[in-house]
Amino acid sequence: MPLEATMMVIDNSEYMRNGDYVPSRFDAQADAVNTIVQTKIDSNPENTVGVMTMAHKGPEVLVTHSKELGQVVKGLHTASLNMGGYIDIPTAINIAQLALKHRENKNLRQRIIVFVGSPLQGPAADEREMVKLAKKLKKNNVAIDLIVFGDGIEEGESSVLKAFIENASSADNSHLVSVPPGPHLLSDVIISSPVLAEDRGIPPGTIAAAGPSGTGGTNDYEFGVDPNLDPELAMKNGRARQPRSKHTVPPTLLKLPPLVMVLPVMLTKTPRFNKH
Repeated sequence: MPLEATMMVIDNSEYMRNGDYVPSRFDAQADAVNTIVQTKIDSNPENTVGVMTMAHKGPEVLVTHSKELGQVVKGLHTASLNMGGYIDIPTAINIAQLALKHRENKNLRQRIIVFVGSPLQGPAADEREMVKLAKKLKKNNVAIDLIVFGDGIEEGESSVLKAFIENASSADNSHLVSVPPGPHLLSDVIISSPVLAEDRGIPPGTIAAAGPSGTGGTNDYEFGVDPNLDPELAMKNGRARQPRSKHTVPPTLLKLPPLVMVLPVMLTKTPRFNKH
């Protein structure tokens, strides 16, 4: 299991109020953060996690190098009270990198996980600047995962993020996971993605990755989950997406007495009268 110090950068912009994820993007993100924290701590008791925001009045560190889920939950609550503005990904990543640099246990590998649920703004939309930042992370041995969710990322912006991950990745240690809105939970898709594969003891390469150089990590399974890793969740998502059959009897007819159901058939026959 990996020995890591992780900083999670969450999106607290105005876009996180959207309801394309139930009950909102922010709540779906909070659930995913809790899942990641619990998985990290369970995989190795020496692991630490931190949480920071990147919108509102500017990037702000809420929790640093903690092993307590309660502190993370408290930080998420604080973030939920301060939503607004636009995300500043480059500044947030630089601050997260600085926080990791001051970790107490220098044996912990460094990782940043960034949640992106809104359109890219300013320098974050500039591919040249983002690639420059990615190379800096790679030079400093900092792995990074980008989790993109919602419908706010356009095709051009997605190419910027792919280029960023390709230049930041070293030995496939960085990933881009894109989660479109749907019946699945954001946390369920993440736990079945390359982001948490090593923490769950899954050998590298078992979970398929997408992207030109294999550094993508976009979930390409039909129902958003690898059926080999979580068959129950895959089946559940499959049933949710299955269309209703055209020959299905409407529920209202099922509740009617049998005589009423066959009455239309009886009326189609011509009545016969006996002659006397």
